[in-house]
Amino acid sequence: MNLTTFKSYFKYTSSQRSGVFLLLLLIIVFQLVYFFVDFTSLKKNENNKEKLQWLSLQSQIDDAKQEKKEDIPKIYPFNPNFITDFKGYKLGMSTQEIDRLLEFRKSNKYVNSAKEFQAVTKVSDSLLNSISPFFKFPDWVINKKEFKSFSKQKFDKKEKIVVLDINQATKEDLKKVYGIGDGLSDRILKEKEKLGGFVTMDQMKDVWGLSPEVVLKLNEYFKIKIMPNIKKININSASIKELMQFSYFSKYQLAKSIVTYRSMNGEIKNTEDLTKIKDFPVEKVNTIVLYLEF
Repeated sequence: MNLTTFKSYFKYTSSQRSGVFLLLLLIIVFQLVYFFVDFTSLKKNENNKEKLQWLSLQSQIDDAKQEKKEDIPKIYPFNPNFITDFKGYKLGMSTQEIDRLLEFRKSNKYVNSAKEFQAVTKVSDSLLNSISPFFKFPDWVINKKEFKSFSKQKFDKKEKIVVLDINQATKEDLKKVYGIGDGLSDRILKEKEKLGGFVTMDQMKDVWGLSPEVVLKLNEYFKIKIMPNIKKININSASIKELMQFSYFSKYQLAKSIVTYRSMNGEIKNTEDLTKIKDFPVEKVNTIVLYLEF
């Protein structure tokens, strides 16, 4: 290779020289940036941003946890003998455990302690420990020792139940029945006042809030000894408004059906005529008829 040929490799055009110069300039700039710019501070800033994002998410998570805690329903003291299906489900009981309790109650028996409750329902120790602090038993159960000593002195023989007329019963008389407190006794007396008196003990089933067990107990302590002096409703002349004042005809549609039947068929003469009226509560006709005048 001669010198002329070697020199030909270093001959550049003006545009090529400009490109080589620009490349060298970029290399120098990048070298300066590498030596003088602190990249660790940039990484720290990025890390700080990530931490701030995580902190904001953590606060949201904490708020969600707090809301979940606040959403937990508050449990109020209750008598475990009267747990319903829905109440048992909310407490965490299985359907089998609830059914065992309901079956036990059908025999007119009561649990009087947390231990007896577990023996009947077979609930786990953990569930019992969580719900038993809210059990509320009657005073005579809590003070069982005092009642036992008193019963030995005064009631060695089985106490004889004195049956009273339900229409003469006072609030205190009603409250002697297990399962009846201030609210239910007031409701029974209010219903008696609205009707003018009860004519059959079956009407206890119509009092809202009375369980079948309590109705059975009421029948042990009360009955209809003397039929009350009731102001009867004239079924053939009473207006819709007057009919609606009677507990069994309180719905407008039924009162209207009675008046419509009269206008189309003439006077209502007997029980059979009542059963022909649209929407009439046929299953209660024998009770209702005692309040009517034909």
